[in-house]
Amino acid sequence: MKPRSLMFTFFGEYIKHYGGEVWMGSLIKMMSHFGISESSLRGAVLRMVQQDYISVRKIGNKSYATLTEKGRRRMEDGLARIYSSRHLNWDGHWRVLIYSIPEERRELRTQIRKELNWTGFGLISHSTWASPNPLEEQVLEMAKTYDLENNTILFKTSSIISHTNEEIVRKGWDLDAISAEYAVFIEKYEKVYGELKDKTWAGSLPEEKCFEMRTILVHEYRKFLFVDPGLPVDLLPEGWNGLKARELFFNLHQLLSIPSTKYFERIFKHAPDTEPAMNRDRAVNPFTGV
Repeated sequence: MKPRSLMFTFFGEYIKHYGGEVWMGSLIKMMSHFGISESSLRGAVLRMVQQDYISVRKIGNKSYATLTEKGRRRMEDGLARIYSSRHLNWDGHWRVLIYSIPEERRELRTQIRKELNWTGFGLISHSTWASPNPLEEQVLEMAKTYDLENNTILFKTSSIISHTNEEIVRKGWDLDAISAEYAVFIEKYEKVYGELKDKTWAGSLPEEKCFEMRTILVHEYRKFLFVDPGLPVDLLPEGWNGLKARELFFNLHQLLSIPSTKYFERIFKHAPDTEPAMNRDRAVNPFTGV
């Protein structure tokens, strides 16, 4: 568990519902539950500041961290993909992106590939990416962010003549490998769910332990955002493990939410010149919207 990934998890699961800013001492306490030292955390924060994901301000001798606009976009994109409805019916259109990055900017190629993978695009040919999802705004924003508007062409088409839809899916993604990863997640957390159900409803599981388990659960489930493109149901194989894993994740998250949030509230401290707008219901159930 890396400090940067954990910070996005903490901000998305908790801090955003409590004003969006947190005392570094609270972050240090949170990270200590997962074997992250104070020096490792401060090094990660410095790198995230340099990458424009986090900003830090000082009040007296204390520092307070918040996500920048770029950091919030990344966090909200991840939250939307975890908690909003996915695998909806397909609108019948492919989004096809072609780019050509000049040699003098070749260092951008790896970054662009990471961005496209994260967004849910699949590489179907050299420098040609495709997605069946409505991601036009995200792609255009990415091109603008990296000043690649003159180096990218984005198409929207209802048919690809040379290949069937199934062939395009096989070219872009290894669904068998992704399904196998989901199977591992399901096998592990079905056992956990059975063990926790009685304990959490009886209140016999410590709030601190619930905080740790919820964080690990979200952290492990977030990994699928980097491999699962969230294809529409029309393009998914029968018995897709991603749907079962998603239901299991929600059930476990629901069990752990209330006690884990209570523990977070005990260790969270905001800046003295702000009064966070707390919304307990959204903090407990971020995927219900109520």
